[in-house]
Amino acid sequence: MSQFEPDMFEPQRDVSDAELDALFAQAREPNEADAGAAERFLVGHRARLTQLQAIQAQAVAASPARPLWATPNKPATWIAAALASAAVIAGVGVLRPALMPADLPASAAYAVYQDALGEGW
Repeated sequence: MSQFEPDMFEPQRDVSDAELDALFAQAREPNEADAGAAERFLVGHRARLTQLQAIQAQAVAASPARPLWATPNKPATWIAAALASAAVIAGVGVLRPALMPADLPASAAYAVYQDALGEGW
């Protein structure tokens, strides 16, 4: 048994469907308190919107105009990075064949025999 049993808070009560329907209809029906709460919310909401629009207008007016393209006095660092990458790739492509041994064994078995038994087995 849990500590939050429904009968701890309210006495057991049988509510008919008609009573529940009437209760829900009453809750859905607008009244003066709802209209007042809605009006207070809308007044505050409109004030916040007006304040936000004024702040945004000040920010737009205060910011300097930005060019749509990069200015030529700023170096384009991505060009240097691209050229450096191309140089590394070209260097590896040129030096790779020079690093390979000139005479390759005919098969992997030949290399194993040569390592195990020595030259001229």
